[in-house]
Formats: sequence, C-alpha cells, structure tokens
Amino acid sequence: MSLTSHLSLVEEGNECEKPPYSYVALITMAISDSPERQMTLSQIYHYIDARFPYYRNCDPKRRQGWQNSIRHNLSLNDCFIKKARDGVGPANDRKGNFWTLSPDSINMFDNGNFKRRYN
Repeated sequence: MSLTSHLSLVEEGNECEKPPYSYVALITMAISDSPERQMTLSQIYHYIDARFPYYRNCDPKRRQGWQNSIRHNLSLNDCFIKKARDGVGPANDRKGNFWTLSPDSINMFDNGNFKRRYN
C-alpha cells in the first residue's frame, strides 16, 4: 500500500482512537510527503494535526505532550537531520530549521508499514 493511499485511510479514523504509529513514523510520514523532503517543526505539527483527528481534537495538555514528543524524537533520533535555513524569504518564514531524513534512513518505511511494532 502506498503512503498516499495509507494516509487516506488514516484521515477517516476515529478521533478518539490513538493512531498505531510511533512518533518517528509520524515525522517520517510528514517529511516523506513534503515535495522538498524537508519541513519545519511547525509544518510537521500542522501535517499531523491535519491528518490525525486524535492529535487535532485533543485537550491542550495532550497537545503539549505530543508536540514535546515530536521535538524530542527529532532531536534525539539519528534518522532526522536538522538543516539551517538559507535566509531567503520574509523574516517570519526564516524562524527555526528544516528537518529532513538521513540518507541512511530514507528507506526505513519503504514497505509502507508505518505501524508500531509490539513485541
């Protein structure tokens, strides 16, 4: 199943049910679906909000929690690389950095299986 068809199924999910994806998988989905294969932190948040009702329709405390988890995973996981912005564009568009996938990790979810593995 392709990433696009997989996401169309996800978007219609139950808003009370947590998606079966790790934060690494959610971030990877967002970056992989971006035309430039890179996103800012706020773009990653927006992507997750737009596609997963569970994260969009939650109380502020839970929202802060999942956003903290996204930041934590970006910073500590070797499969994500922080790239400085080039300074082009309006000042408001230059805040923060871009995040992209490490070349070693690009094929991590090639089989389309983004679901969390339970042992």
